Amino acid sequence: MTKKPTVLSGIRPTGYLHLGNYFGAVRNFVRMQEDFNCFFFIADLHSLTTHPTPENLQNGVKQVLAEYLACGIDPEKATIYIQSDVPEVTELYTILNMNAYLGELERTTSFKDKARQQPENVNAGLLTYPVLMAADIIIHKANFVPVGKDQEQNLEMARKFAKRFNRMYKKKVFPIPQPYTFDGKDMIKVPGLDGSGKMGKSEGNAINLFEDPKSIRKKVMRAVTDSGPTEMNQEKTEPIQNLFTLMEIVSEPSTVGHFNELYNNCEIRYGDMKKQLAEDIIAYTSPIRDRIIDILENDSYLAQVAKTGAEKARESASKTLAEVKNVVGFKRLF
Repeated sequence: MTKKPTVLSGIRPTGYLHLGNYFGAVRNFVRMQEDFNCFFFIADLHSLTTHPTPENLQNGVKQVLAEYLACGIDPEKATIYIQSDVPEVTELYTILNMNAYLGELERTTSFKDKARQQPENVNAGLLTYPVLMAADIIIHKANFVPVGKDQEQNLEMARKFAKRFNRMYKKKVFPIPQPYTFDGKDMIKVPGLDGSGKMGKSEGNAINLFEDPKSIRKKVMRAVTDSGPTEMNQEKTEPIQNLFTLMEIVSEPSTVGHFNELYNNCEIRYGDMKKQLAEDIIAYTSPIRDRIIDILENDSYLAQVAKTGAEKARESASKTLAEVKNVVGFKRLF
């Protein structure tokens, strides 16, 4: 029987999953669990770089866990776990830090960006973020890591640390993780509501999977538009194309065609289009939201999923760590 390649992905528990997360990643994770050995974790240790309160951290972890499950990630098929439940990760992180160098860490884009964004909190965790991310990945000997543009450099650092370890100790302990790119048909970039760029976590820009209908309507009606087309078949401005892109994702093709025809004939009323778009988003997200609510109310189920995931993740991680410690020279003498 051919061994399935291992895939790993993590998400920080800082806010709700939104449509961009769902169509850009989570929906594909659900498909991947059929063909890969998948590890999906909640990166609560990473979130400490921004100093969340204990209450926010606990609620965020619970929320993301429930949302992963509600979206269809199956704990029987994939390993879903909380990062801090696997202490082997931090032990490997410590070992890798000894072979990570200050200059290369200071040059990473993520560190420089965070240092600019939070100059009063430039902590060591921000500096060594790529090392912890590397430990997350190679502790399970992951073959593939689905990453967005903002994490490509950190994955490259993980590849560097894995190669460096293998070279320093003259033993191929770690496979070199590769970025995983979804097929073109699976690549959906979800735009935000602010008129430019992709959907993110900024206020008013994202539609969360847990969002209630009233809030969705309010956000969509406030979405950025322009003054309307003045010529037949006029090219759409970015804010308007964003609305049509959202509609193409959640609405029926006939609905998209209807509003496209109105736009091309200079007859479109953006208010009508937004109302339709809001209702279609609600129709799409409501079943997921209902499942999230049900799961959040079932603490015993969430606890069991977390416990089982931790056990499976630790089984994998402990094997790798034992091999690493043996190679490094941590052997019992007495």
